Amino acid sequence: MRTLLRTALLMPALALAACAGMSAPSASTPWGNARQLVLVTTDGWDASEGRLRRYQRDGGGWREVGSASSVTVGRNGSAWGLGLHPSQTDGPQKREGDGRAPAGVFALGTAFGYGASAATPMPYQAMGADDYCIDVNASPLYNRIVDAGEVGQAAVAESTEPMRRDLHAGGDQRYRLGLVIDHNPQRVPGAGSCIFAHLWKAPGEPTAGCTAMADPAMEALLAWLRPQQHPVFVLLPQAELRRLRQDWHLPAP
Repeated sequence: MRTLLRTALLMPALALAACAGMSAPSASTPWGNARQLVLVTTDGWDASEGRLRRYQRDGGGWREVGSASSVTVGRNGSAWGLGLHPSQTDGPQKREGDGRAPAGVFALGTAFGYGASAATPMPYQAMGADDYCIDVNASPLYNRIVDAGEVGQAAVAESTEPMRRDLHAGGDQRYRLGLVIDHNPQRVPGAGSCIFAHLWKAPGEPTAGCTAMADPAMEALLAWLRPQQHPVFVLLPQAELRRLRQDWHLPAP
């Protein structure tokens, strides 16, 4: 099971529910059965700051849970990623190294961190010194978390994403708690890799493409998520949320 977690970065496609006042999408909708939804909104494609809200669907509509939290996204904003949503051509497209967070609707994968365990019902993977997420376009392990002890040191030599940043990047605590966002599950080379929700280095400091937040916000998120509720992660600029909300059955913050 541990090997499977290390070599399969992302969970299968999940589904999302109807917004308040709308009927639930049909079972054929790729995100038709989710009862938990994490929504991040930004002011525009180039905005590096946003707000995170949590929603639960107990009946026919979305109900907000808790309070909104400040987050940061890519240093250059966001761009359409590859996830559960239909392909979008109106707007920037996510590429490896572009400094943008992927926008769209995504499944959520394994929680991870530096500790042996974490206070979350989500599947959890404790990271070790040999764990890396491969961000090298030409690698056959692209967009996977791997153990260098299993795949060999040469396979991780060019990766810039050690999962124990405290050990490899001067005590960095950003990956002390995190969660995989299932961007680019088909691992298309160059389309972007290693997208997480994780702790921020400092308030307001943007990321290379992930979504970052304060410790209390991450702890609340991980404690709330339930894999049996098929949670999804949605990141959209406000204008795109207004455009797509009805068709995608999203809540209106």
